Amino acid sequence: MTEFSGNRGEWSEPYVLLKLLADGELALGDSRLNKIEGLILPILTILREEKSQKYSYSDNKKNVVIELTGTGAFQISVDEFKEKAEFLLARIKAGTGNEKKGSFSIPEIEGFLRRIGCTKLSEKSQSKTDIHIVVHDVRTGLCPLLGFSVKSELGSKATLFNASRATNFTFEIPNWNNEFTDLVNNINDKNKVQKRLANIRKRGFDLKFSHVDNSIFRNNLMLIDSKMSEILVEMINAYYSGKASSVSELTQTVCAINPNGYDKQHKHQFYTYKIKRFLNDSALGMRAAEVWQGKYDATGGYLVVKDDGEIICYHIYSRNEFEDYLFFNTKFDTPSTSKHNFARVYEEDGKFFFKLNFQIKI
Repeated sequence: MTEFSGNRGEWSEPYVLLKLLADGELALGDSRLNKIEGLILPILTILREEKSQKYSYSDNKKNVVIELTGTGAFQISVDEFKEKAEFLLARIKAGTGNEKKGSFSIPEIEGFLRRIGCTKLSEKSQSKTDIHIVVHDVRTGLCPLLGFSVKSELGSKATLFNASRATNFTFEIPNWNNEFTDLVNNINDKNKVQKRLANIRKRGFDLKFSHVDNSIFRNNLMLIDSKMSEILVEMINAYYSGKASSVSELTQTVCAINPNGYDKQHKHQFYTYKIKRFLNDSALGMRAAEVWQGKYDATGGYLVVKDDGEIICYHIYSRNEFEDYLFFNTKFDTPSTSKHNFARVYEEDGKFFFKLNFQIKI
C-alpha cells in the first residue's frame, strides 16, 4: 500500500476536506482575505471524484455521514473531524522545517484518511476543480452545487496562469545592430530577462510588438477583449522594466499609459475591468493552448487556506468578491527562459526579434 507523501500545498487538499466537514460552513471573503461578516454558506454535502465519495450530515448535525462506492454508509462524529483537522494543520505547518516545496509523509493521519475514502492527496483531472460542495444559500433559498480549486498559503505560491511556448509574445527590434546580439544573449544571471531587455534599450533600440505566437491563445485573448493582447503587452513591458510585479500595480501603470486611448473623462476603469476578466477566465478554465469558449469549470471558485488554517471561500457565485480577490492577490512572475524559448535576440528573414513570456502567481 503506497503511503501518502506530498508538499504542503498537496497536503492542504485533505486538510480542506477535514476542516470543512468540521466547520459545516463556507465563509466568504473580501479582497484582502478577511471573512465578510454575515456571509456564510452552510454546507449540505461534499463530493469528491475519488471512489465517488459523498459526505453529508446526520439530522442532529453531530455526525458526518460518509458514503463510498462499494460500501454502506457509516458515520463519524464532527468532533473527530475537528480533532483530525487540527492535528493535520499542525503537521503541515511543521512540514520539513522551513521548506515549503519538499514532500513529506504524515503516517499518523493515513489510517483516518483511508477510512473516509481518501487514497491519494489530491485530485488529478483536466478540470481546475478539486472539490464540489452543495451549499444552502440563505439569501436565495437555493442549494447549488459549487466547484472549487484549493489554494493554500501554507505552501509555495500557486500558479494562476501557466506559461508555455504558447504564451510567448514576439517583438521586433527595428534597425538592430547584429554586433550586439551575442553581448545581449550572453547576459546570464538571476535577472537576465530584465537585464537583456535593459541592455537592448541602453544601446538606443526598443521593442515593437509583433504578435502573440500561438493563434489559439491569441484568439482566446480576443474572445475576452479585442485589445487584450495589447494590454498584456504593456503589463509585460512594465514588469520586465522593473516598474512593478503585482497585477494591481501593473494595471495602474497601464492605465496611466492608456495604450488603447480610452476616453477617461468619466473615470471608467477600463483596464481594471478587462484585467479582472482575464484573471477570472484564467482561474476558471482558460488554458493558453486550448480553445476557450467562456464556459467555466463547474461554476468554479477558490478555497484559500490561510496561514492560520482558516478557509476563505471565493466563488463566481459571488463574482465581485472573487474578482477583487484575484486582482489584489496576484503577481507577474518570470518562467523558465530555456523551457519556453524566450528572451534571446534572434534573426528571421533579415529582421531581429525578441520574445517575452510571463506567468501569474497567486
